[in-house]
Amino acid sequence: MAATVVAVTMIAGVQSAWAQTPQPETDQPIVGNDETMVDYPVAVLQTLDKVTGRISTLRVPVGESAGFGTLTIVPRACRKRPPEEFPESAGFLEIDDAPPAGQPRRVFTGWMFASSPAVSAMEHPVFDVWVRDCIAAEAPGQDQPSGEAAGSN
Repeated sequence: MAATVVAVTMIAGVQSAWAQTPQPETDQPIVGNDETMVDYPVAVLQTLDKVTGRISTLRVPVGESAGFGTLTIVPRACRKRPPEEFPESAGFLEIDDAPPAGQPRRVFTGWMFASSPAVSAMEHPVFDVWVRDCIAAEAPGQDQPSGEAAGSN
């Protein structure tokens, strides 16, 4: 009985210490907001074919589409924090799947964050897609993984 009272007292003390922790004075999320993010014209995406293990890097201009397997990926926005702030890139993607034996369907619409791909992940049995970076313009040879030919999907 005495051990239970001591444990409850200790837990209550910890809770009161947490309640005294100063809270941030702003309602803005720690990851940034639209005022700190800068729009970029090209999204750098990483793709994975789970069956073959093939990893590819795609550079897709905002508003244009790129194909990977049965997926069609369209970045609608790509934003990145300025270099003097904590690094973060985010892209608003629309991803459609058009399997050979089925109807095309939208499998993802939303923001993906480079630093936390699992926060808003695409659910697909064969493919993974995530945002890697946002860049000012497409530069030949930039961000190509070793052993991968430029322009291959």
